[in-house]
Amino acid sequence: MIRLNQQQLNFFDTFGYLALPGLMADCIDEIIDAFEQVWAERGGGHYGQPHDGERRSCIVPFIDQHERLCALLDDPRIEGLLASLLGDDFNYSGSDGNYYAGDTRWHSDGYQKEIRHVKIAFYLDHLTRDTGCLRVIPGSHRRGDQYAETLEANVKQSQEQWGISGDQVPAVALEIVPGDVVVFQHNLKHAAFGGSGRRRMFTINCMVRVPEEQIDLVKQDIAGLARFWAERAYGETMLATASKRRMVHLEQRMANDGHLKELAAKARAEMPEP
Repeated sequence: MIRLNQQQLNFFDTFGYLALPGLMADCIDEIIDAFEQVWAERGGGHYGQPHDGERRSCIVPFIDQHERLCALLDDPRIEGLLASLLGDDFNYSGSDGNYYAGDTRWHSDGYQKEIRHVKIAFYLDHLTRDTGCLRVIPGSHRRGDQYAETLEANVKQSQEQWGISGDQVPAVALEIVPGDVVVFQHNLKHAAFGGSGRRRMFTINCMVRVPEEQIDLVKQDIAGLARFWAERAYGETMLATASKRRMVHLEQRMANDGHLKELAAKARAEMPEP
């Protein structure tokens, strides 16, 4: 594994994110080909429909659909990045593949999480601050801190609270070329503005392995997959291609997803689409 150095760890802990330019540049063409293949096999857009460029199209789980994308968990750069932040026995908790359309407003990916979750984001197009690149608010991940709590309470109402639009909120714009990777803590406030109707990106989400007394936190996280009509924690290809080493990152959630099938059935009955 290729691990982060102490300065990188300090940066992540302080600011809540880390940009790694060119980390996957040597294989980005293979990654893009696999990304496009998954979408082609699923109708090209959300829930088997063509992507219309007006709303986000999303597939969950995503990397689980393709052997090449599953193998990213085995790549020493990705595994080392995750192990550095979450421990060698981290849990892979899922992924989503997206065609984004328009702005993505300021939000966290679950601000109240009690344990560390991180997201690795792979952007497959060249994006600038004005064409939909990821923007982050450094330090906004630190729950309980006055600054972070003020942002949590007010950033979605920036016009009313501060007299500025979302794209004027002070932030770092992480301009991207394909092959760059960004990792951030789920609590971190992030957004994107000015993008086209077909911005390609996918994520890998992971969390720390928890002790038995916290296993309910894992079960709660797994339950969140029900709205995507997922019946198991992982897709068939992810499991079929898993080595013993990869299984370390799958086994805790696999052992605790027994409630998901019933929740997914309930979601299917209540929702017109995932």
